[in-house]
Amino acid sequence: MTDTTNTPITVLGLGLMGQALARAFLKAGHPTTVWNRTAAKADSLVAEGARLAPSVGDALEAGGVTIVCLTDYPAVRELLGDARLEGTTLVNLTSGDSAQARETAAWAEKQGARYLDGAIMAIPSSIGTPDSVILLSGPRLDPALDALGTVSYLGEDHGLASLYDVAGLTMMWSVLNAWLQGTAMLRTAGVDAATYATFAQQIAVGVAGWLPGYAEQVDKGSFPAEVSALETDARAMAHMVEESEALGVNAELPKLIKAMADRAIAAGHGGEQYPVLIREFERSEG
Repeated sequence: MTDTTNTPITVLGLGLMGQALARAFLKAGHPTTVWNRTAAKADSLVAEGARLAPSVGDALEAGGVTIVCLTDYPAVRELLGDARLEGTTLVNLTSGDSAQARETAAWAEKQGARYLDGAIMAIPSSIGTPDSVILLSGPRLDPALDALGTVSYLGEDHGLASLYDVAGLTMMWSVLNAWLQGTAMLRTAGVDAATYATFAQQIAVGVAGWLPGYAEQVDKGSFPAEVSALETDARAMAHMVEESEALGVNAELPKLIKAMADRAIAAGHGGEQYPVLIREFERSEG
């Protein structure tokens, strides 16, 4: 394991996020080398103490750990395709899917690199703070990466960071869409978004508290109706659809939710609890 006090770091790719990553390493005292296709993007970092590498090869040689933060996985393969990777530690924080992560890991390891795949659950301004969550999967992580924020190691499967990333985005957008649906409904009665947001936060926190118990049901594959049966929930869903339509508000979201419940009920699960819908989510559209 590398000493966190002096691990040399290289950052390839200096978009807003790449610059934030490099700046966090500099702030933590790591010798930091940077490279970007447009060299001028490194000017502010060089002024803060970073070294600008003249080439990708030079940048790779300088780093005990090399962070890659580019537009996509094809860009990563294009950039590193002709580089000497033997003995390097690559941490790829480029967004992509789990299949791309596993394929890139196999390719990099074949070249002799130690490869970790990751996902950044943060905005550039939060990098280096506890609010910055960095997901990593692959070989055990280097502690130098703690300079980036709250680092979560997920396991040896290189695809897990990408999967967690997408699962987190699913959660985020689902909560936001539900809030926007409710906001649209309440605005028809003159209730502003700020007023509803406080109530919506209380609901979101309450629902979050159900997750451990619901997760236990999903993992066991048993869904006793301890709180309410799905067929009871479906009646409330129908009310949500009817209210939206009566108010002139888009009803696509509540209709989607009810359609999934209706399929589960038709399959004989109406007397079970809401998490039984996992069986609908695990089915492909076909």
